[in-house]
Amino acid sequence: MSRPTPALDGPAVAARAQLPEDDRADFDRLAHAVLSAPGATRQPALGAVLRSQLPGTAGVRWLHAEGLSPMSRASALTAEHWVSLFTAWRSHEQAPRSTGRSGGHGPRADSRHGHAPGAQAAPRWF
Repeated sequence: MSRPTPALDGPAVAARAQLPEDDRADFDRLAHAVLSAPGATRQPALGAVLRSQLPGTAGVRWLHAEGLSPMSRASALTAEHWVSLFTAWRSHEQAPRSTGRSGGHGPRADSRHGHAPGAQAAPRWF
């Protein structure tokens, strides 16, 4: 079941208006992801929301650079924050990624024995 798309509010609309026309669809994707995160009626903390939007520690670094707490809510974002977030998000979206692997982190662990495919655990008697 899909959640309804939240309408952009004042700061997000102002930030969207500052962007070139070509970037607005991407901005809408980001804003929708931030504003419609699970628990959006309670507005989850931005730290948790950005974990799914910016890879690794980039979300926490962005929050720190902007002087925001990871516990801040999306409603605390100003138009300048939205533009800055979009710029950070866009730079990570366009970063080169390895192909053929999930997330570029190499082969997935085999859940049967906890090692990468083809790898075996060392025998216990060693």
